[in-house]
Amino acid sequence: MAGNTEPLSPRAKLAVTAGKAAAAVSRAAGRGSGSVIGGKVALRLDPDLLARLAQHLDVVLVSATNGKTTTTRLIAEALRAAGPVVSNALGANMPAGITSALAGGSDAKFGVIEVDEKYLAGVARDVTPKCIALLNLSRDQLDRAAETRMLAEKWREGLSGSKAVIVANADDPLVVWAASSSQQVVWVAAGQAWKDDAWSCPSCGGVMQRPGDDWFCGQCGFRRPTPTWALTGDHVLDPHGSAWPIHLQLPGRANKANATSSAAVAAVFGVPPQVALERMYQVQAVAGRYDVVSFLGRDLRLLLAKNPAGWLETFSLIDPPPTPVVLSVNARGADGTDTSWLWDVDYTQLAGHPIFVIGDRKLDMAVRLEVAGLDFRVCETLDEAVQSAPPGRIEVIANYTAFQDVRRRVGN
Repeated sequence: MAGNTEPLSPRAKLAVTAGKAAAAVSRAAGRGSGSVIGGKVALRLDPDLLARLAQHLDVVLVSATNGKTTTTRLIAEALRAAGPVVSNALGANMPAGITSALAGGSDAKFGVIEVDEKYLAGVARDVTPKCIALLNLSRDQLDRAAETRMLAEKWREGLSGSKAVIVANADDPLVVWAASSSQQVVWVAAGQAWKDDAWSCPSCGGVMQRPGDDWFCGQCGFRRPTPTWALTGDHVLDPHGSAWPIHLQLPGRANKANATSSAAVAAVFGVPPQVALERMYQVQAVAGRYDVVSFLGRDLRLLLAKNPAGWLETFSLIDPPPTPVVLSVNARGADGTDTSWLWDVDYTQLAGHPIFVIGDRKLDMAVRLEVAGLDFRVCETLDEAVQSAPPGRIEVIANYTAFQDVRRRVGN
C-alpha cells in the first residue's frame, strides 16, 4: 500500500537491473523502447515485482477500449500538482510494460497506469489501486478480444472485492454493469457516441430503452445511475454544482469527456477541478496522436482510430471537405487480424473529401469505400498519397500498427 517504503529485496533489485539492461539492448538494436522485453525479463526473475514496485505508490488504473492512453496522460498531468508521478505514458499497458514503467519511478508518489482491458483485474490485484477509471467498452480486435459483455463480466468479477474508488462512465451500460459490483463508485456523465455494442441489457439480455441521454432495461429495471460529475458543453460540472471551463489543446468532444473523467479521478487524490483542468492544458499530443507534422512540404495531422467507436470519434475531428484524407489500415498482431470491423464504420461521413488509401489492408478498405459509394485512390506508400493529394492540410487516420508506420516514415 502507499506509504510503505520497504526497500526492494536483492532479488527484486536484480530483476529491475536485468530488465533495464534488456530494454537498453533492445533500444540499441532499434527495436523500439524496450519496455515490454525489459518487463518480461524482470518478471521472469521476480514474478511479484509489479506488486513490490507499486507498494509505495498511490495508484490509479485507467482502462477502456478507447481513450485510455490520452486519459492516463491527462490524469498524470493533473496529479503532478500534488507530487511526482510515474506512468506508462507510451501505452505499454500489459503487465510487462507496466512493470518497466514502475521500475523507473522509485521517487514517485503517484502511479498513473493505463491497463489493457483483459488484464485489468489481474493488475488491480497486484498493485492495490486507490482509484480505477473505467471509460467505455466496445468491440475491438475481434480475433482475440472477448465479446464486450464477457469482458464487462470479467471486470465485474475482478473488481467486486476492490477497495478502490471506481470512477465510471454512467452513459455506458457495459461500464455501469461492470462497476456496479464495487463498494465505492463515482459516476461521471461522459457521454457515449458509439451505442452499437450496448443495445441489449448486460444484466438480463433484454432490449435497452434509450430516451434522450437516459437508458434503462424495460425487463429487469437495470438503469443509468445518477452521475455526480458531468460534461456539459465546454465545462465540467462537479458534485457541488460548480462549472469549470475545459481548455484543452487536444481536439474533439471525446477528449473533453476524457478530461471530465480525469478531473473526477484527480479529486479522489485531493486535486481540485480548477487546478486539474488547468494542468491538462499542457498536453499537446499523446504518443504522436493529434501531432501536426511537416512531410514532403505538406502539413499532416496524425490521428489514431483502432475500432468502430474510435473511427466515429475521429470523423468528428477532421477539417471539413475538401480537406484530403489518408486512410491506413493494417491487420498485424497488435491490431487484431480480423478486419470485418471495417463494415461497422460509417465511411459515408467522408463524402466530399479526397480520399487516399494505404496500408497492408488497403484493398479491404478499398472494397469498403467502394460499397459506401465514395471516390478514393489506392496508393502504395504514404509518399505517393501525400504527393497525389490536393492542397491543404492532410488528415491521416490510421489504426494501431499503421499509425506507428506513419510516424516512423515522417520521423515523428
